Amino acid sequence: MLTVWGRKSSSNVQALMWCVGELGLAYERIDAGFTYGVNDTPEFLAMNPNGTVPVLREDDGEPLWETGAILRYLATQYGDDAFWPKDARRRARIDMWTEWAKINIALNFTGPVFWRVVRTAAALRNEAAIRAAIATLGAKLDIAEAQLGRHRFLAGDNLTLADIQFGHVLYRYFDIDIQRPAHPRLQRYYQNLTERPAFQEHVMVSYEELRVL
Repeated sequence: MLTVWGRKSSSNVQALMWCVGELGLAYERIDAGFTYGVNDTPEFLAMNPNGTVPVLREDDGEPLWETGAILRYLATQYGDDAFWPKDARRRARIDMWTEWAKINIALNFTGPVFWRVVRTAAALRNEAAIRAAIATLGAKLDIAEAQLGRHRFLAGDNLTLADIQFGHVLYRYFDIDIQRPAHPRLQRYYQNLTERPAFQEHVMVSYEELRVL
C-alpha cells in the first residue's frame, strides 16, 4: 500500500497521483501543505526535512520525496516495458523528454504564467510579463508540437513517464484565461489525455482554492 502526503491541488501531487492511477496501484492520500498544514509538523519533517509535498511511503519503507525521484521509483518498480523500458538506451530517450518537460514546460508555466494569472490579484497582475512568459513557454511548446507530429505521445507511440511530467501541466494551461499560441497537435494530444480516467480523477482538479481575487 502506498501512502501519499500532499493536497489534491498541488501540481506535483497531481503528477504523482496520475502516475499511481495509470499504474493501477492501491493508495491512501493524506492532505498536506498549503492551508492543510501537516507538512510543518515534526512527524512530517522527519520524513522530508524540506517540508514539501508530495512524500510517498510504501508499506513501512523509507519515505521518498522529490516528485521526479518518486515517479522514477514507481515506474521502475511497477511500470511495464512500454511505460519505462528496462533497456538503458530506450529508457534514457524517455527520461530525456521527462526531464525536458519538467525543466522547460512545468517550470516555465507554473511560476511565470499560472502564479501570475491565478495566484496574483487582478489589480496587481503584470500583463506584459504574462504575455512575455506565454511567448517563452510557447517557444518550448513548439518543440512538443513538432514531436507530436511524429508520435502519438511525447516520447513515442505509448504513454510513458514523459507524458506524466508533461501532460499534468496541460489541464491548467488550457483552462486558465490566457491567449495561447496555436498548437493544434498539442490540443489533440491534450484532448486524448482528458479521456483517460486517471487523468480525469487526479489532474482535472479544481484549483479555486489557490486563486487570489
